[in-house]
Amino acid sequence: MSKVVTFGEIMLRLSTERFLRFSQAKTFGATYGGGEFNVAVSLNNLGVPAEFVTRLPYNEIGDTALQEIKKLGVGDTHIHRGGDRLGIYFLETGAGTRASNVVYDRAGSSMATVTKGAFDWETIFKGASWFHWSGITPAISEQAALECLEAVKMAKKMGLTISTDLNYRSKLWKWGKEPHEVMPELLKYSNLILGDIDTAYFMLGEPKVQPNYHDEKSLPVLYDKLFKMCPDLKQVATTLRYSVSASHQRIGGILYDGDQIYKAHVQEVTPVVDRVGSGDAFMGGLAYGLIDKPMDKQRAIDIAVASCCLKHTIYGDYNLVSLQDIERFMDGDQTGKVSR
Repeated sequence: MSKVVTFGEIMLRLSTERFLRFSQAKTFGATYGGGEFNVAVSLNNLGVPAEFVTRLPYNEIGDTALQEIKKLGVGDTHIHRGGDRLGIYFLETGAGTRASNVVYDRAGSSMATVTKGAFDWETIFKGASWFHWSGITPAISEQAALECLEAVKMAKKMGLTISTDLNYRSKLWKWGKEPHEVMPELLKYSNLILGDIDTAYFMLGEPKVQPNYHDEKSLPVLYDKLFKMCPDLKQVATTLRYSVSASHQRIGGILYDGDQIYKAHVQEVTPVVDRVGSGDAFMGGLAYGLIDKPMDKQRAIDIAVASCCLKHTIYGDYNLVSLQDIERFMDGDQTGKVSR
């Protein structure tokens, strides 16, 4: 398979342990993660070569992040070094009726201070067939947004499939512009968008709606409006997440190609070990399915949901599962019995 390129920020993640609150924590578990990198890890685990493009500082923390990228088998050839610091996020893991909470410490990070033209996108995209970015990257700074725009323009010029996870993070859009002032220009190049319909409308500057994902008559009308606003759009996907509690999730999914709706059955996930990165696991599974067998869209959305469900059972940002794990889940083996 030809490679997939993803572009974004990898961060140091500091998590409270044993479901402690920030005020109780004396130590934090240190791992790494970031939306676009998480997708690259998922794809690599499924046998799709993935290249991650980012900017890391010249210090020991930047070096350790690079070691993590290498350890997970993700391509690092085009990583740029520079800036003063790696972004950090603190995670207070929720349980039961108490939700998880994230505090960001990423202002002035190497990715946030990236300069336009830092990356030679024409060279980066040689031999690639797919480019993935998310709404997190343009949210962190104006510079990152401009570089993301350079990337999608070149990806379109070179004929790559362009996928986008909307990933709206209200705590990040602090650099002076709102999503609707930035995202429409970026999303017009997207061939595949992952996100809720109401979030897509919000980012495109349209009045928000309250879609009924069980009504397959009204859904195409709402999705079709996105196709009109994003001229290169071919497919839209939505993760269906019904949160019973922080420890119990119900996960399903929808894929719409402008003609037909494909739905994956809702699955019960309990107990939840770690919800962070589950949307990235969905995106990685979906991209894998569409790359592996592009005409079998039902299989693609089923793989996406299975990937998302399995990620909830794994600590950390990454979905460390194989295609065999996913296929076993899809075949109905969800007992969790020991494999001997």
